[in-house]
Amino acid sequence: MKHIVQSIVFFIIFHSAVSAQHIVSVTEKGSYTKQQIISLFNIPLIKYGVKFYKVTYTSSDAKGKPDTLSGLLVVPNDAGSVYPALVYQHGTSDCKTCVPSRLGTSGGEEGQLGLLFAGMGFVSLLPDYVGMGDGRGFQTYVHAATTVSATDDMLTAVRSWMPDNGISTNNQLFITGYSQGGYASMVFHEGMQKKYGASSVTAAAHLSGPYDLYGIMRNLIISEKAYFYPAYIPNTFLGMNEVDNYYQNLEDFFKPEYISDISSYYNGKIKLSELNTRLIQKLTTNTGASVGGRLIRPEILEEIKTNPDYWINTVLSKNDAYKWVPESPTRLFYCKADDQVPYLNSIVARDSMYSRGANPNTLIVTDVNSNADHGQCVTPALTQTLLFFLTYQSITTSTQDVQISGLNVYPNPAQDKIFVDGKLNQADVIIWDMSGRQRIVLQNTDLHDGINVTSLESGIYIMTLSDDNGAIDNKKIVIKR
Repeated sequence: MKHIVQSIVFFIIFHSAVSAQHIVSVTEKGSYTKQQIISLFNIPLIKYGVKFYKVTYTSSDAKGKPDTLSGLLVVPNDAGSVYPALVYQHGTSDCKTCVPSRLGTSGGEEGQLGLLFAGMGFVSLLPDYVGMGDGRGFQTYVHAATTVSATDDMLTAVRSWMPDNGISTNNQLFITGYSQGGYASMVFHEGMQKKYGASSVTAAAHLSGPYDLYGIMRNLIISEKAYFYPAYIPNTFLGMNEVDNYYQNLEDFFKPEYISDISSYYNGKIKLSELNTRLIQKLTTNTGASVGGRLIRPEILEEIKTNPDYWINTVLSKNDAYKWVPESPTRLFYCKADDQVPYLNSIVARDSMYSRGANPNTLIVTDVNSNADHGQCVTPALTQTLLFFLTYQSITTSTQDVQISGLNVYPNPAQDKIFVDGKLNQADVIIWDMSGRQRIVLQNTDLHDGINVTSLESGIYIMTLSDDNGAIDNKKIVIKR
């Protein structure tokens, strides 16, 4: 998995006459076999080959007017099974068309994660967001309401379309996302819980997101410390302004020497990464360091620092993602050495949610690698997310030979040995801990003798069993000493 995720990291760093939540088009774009996905991610948990589709659907633009948005749908290729749904929210995009629905083209690389989730048995939806992909205008970057509406409308539209097209889902819903996607998954989780109740979300994992816009992220603007991702600042301001037109011209907010580059990005002439490079160079040349606040007109920066009622402060606070209590099993995964999205976002979210009454057994916040930066954090965060979701996943027994049916593991919890009851006599066995490490690996082992687990500490694990035909089953096991 590591080698392909590294290639994805870079992409992380309408129709006015129709009503909302309807499918406009679903176009099959390709397929991957089970073995191709295993080879792509180097992970043996894959059960299915997949098909993927570009979806367009009716929703709203930044101004609340009817629009046609786009997203990616990836489904396991066994139509005889019933699957849970999963929403993956993508990270910061380099350009308007650098989105999941463009999987298979330059810019669509993060859509490959849909292959991974669907290969593990989740019907996977990856929305492009408002103003991205086929959507009108500029993206509403880290804007909670439009993030929720775009995602909810895609989920509603796809759920109404699937039954007539041979795709069956149960009532499970899993939510996750990384970076901007971590923010997006967090606000969507809150939106689903408020609108449909806690039972509408089976489990959620929010990964390295900028949840505290007014606090931690605003400090990157007003601080005099060097920050090497200054393009996030105009990206945020442009996105918020797209919704409510707080200022008419870029000159009203930014210093004149940076207007040309920011305007080129806003108009789609350069990508976000190019804007970031140009801003670092100009800030360093003009001011001696890449300090993000130096992009902003001095009188505006002073308002941001001193006036809590100034529009950008009000907007950032309104769009903070952590001022609620998740009631479904939830994980926040982060890395302490994150150089783009400070890990303190997760700490602020944790402390706020606990102070509001969050159950510490429901909400668990974990540093998955203290030494990993933002790009390096992708692999451990996604690995722990996958294993966490597998402990809750329910798939109706397949009519094809992709899942081993009728297996029961006991005792569970276990101390010394685990036995497997069912038709399977021999199997390859992998037992994973929740950090993604393979703790026990056995090849062609006799299941009648039981599996010795004395080397495992107390805790939750995933046991993967695979037979000679390549069929796989994953079982949650608990070790209790």
